[in-house]
Amino acid sequence: MNESLIASFVNGVAKDIRAVRAAIVSPWSNGQTEGQITKLKLVKRHMYGRGKLDLLQARLIGAT
Repeated sequence: MNESLIASFVNGVAKDIRAVRAAIVSPWSNGQTEGQITKLKLVKRHMYGRGKLDLLQARLIGAT
């Protein structure tokens, strides 16, 4: 790996050390939220230009 990339990463971590520490010691996580957003964006990309709201709703909620 390129040394400049590693140095850039270390500098970024050092600049935001409070956030890094909080992420390590905090019991809270936004993983579930991020997962749902990723799923929604994936469906949106797949459906782009193919259908209207009813088709998107069927994809997300399930056909009734």
